[in-house]
Amino acid sequence: SHFNIPCSHLLLTYFLAGNLQKPTLWAAPSSVIASGSDVTIWCEGTKESRIYFLYKEGSSAPWDSQTPKGPGNKAMFFIASMEKQHAGQYRCYSYKSTGGTERSDPLELVMTGVHHGKPTLSAFPSPVVISGGNVTLQCVSSKGYNGFILTGEDLKFSRSQMAQLLHTGQSQALFPVISMAASKSGPFRCCGYYTNTSHVWSEASDTLELHFSGEETISQPQNMSKPQDHTVENLIRLGMAGLIFLVLGILLFEACHSQRRETAIVFAW
Repeated sequence: SHFNIPCSHLLLTYFLAGNLQKPTLWAAPSSVIASGSDVTIWCEGTKESRIYFLYKEGSSAPWDSQTPKGPGNKAMFFIASMEKQHAGQYRCYSYKSTGGTERSDPLELVMTGVHHGKPTLSAFPSPVVISGGNVTLQCVSSKGYNGFILTGEDLKFSRSQMAQLLHTGQSQALFPVISMAASKSGPFRCCGYYTNTSHVWSEASDTLELHFSGEETISQPQNMSKPQDHTVENLIRLGMAGLIFLVLGILLFEACHSQRRETAIVFAW
């Protein structure tokens, strides 16, 4: 059941209460929700909390209010079907007999799959990177988005970049310096959005995985190839030297044989 408490009274008790503990706000199963899916927003305060108010950015009035239910003394705000008007930034605070708490940290509730057409995500110079190196990820779309966001598997990793419009009519964003540490947040996806509705994203791209290989596995075959090349060169040199000695031996033998024949002819006369 909802409590009808005047906003003026709530504000007064909030300021009289001072700097109190703020509640915790989160969304399940995630803060990034596909169009038409359900999501639950949870607000948890202290055990003295009697009512929770949820505010959405852009509105001075509470979006909803709930009394705490179940263990943990937290309130549940349920959205049965995610729509555009549900996307945005939320905060909550709790109200108890002694006054109100601080407002919670913001929750960014995002809706995906609104703009149809998957962007394309690729890695440069390659999705296979030498350990210690970096890679740049490129997100491209045929639509003229203002920005792109790159997310990891757990959706806690996210980077946003303003888009560049190409002469082909496409839009793109580059996400540089993706390191080996950041790659552990993958596989990655990217989505496009318009700045006037930054909490409403396009369909997600196909996943992209990065692979980092150790330097020793790359350099070892190169180091091993050098003595093999020297060995071949040495064998060629030895073969050439042997051939030269063989030719000289034949010439010497022929010279000696000719001299003996001439000597034999002289004695015969």
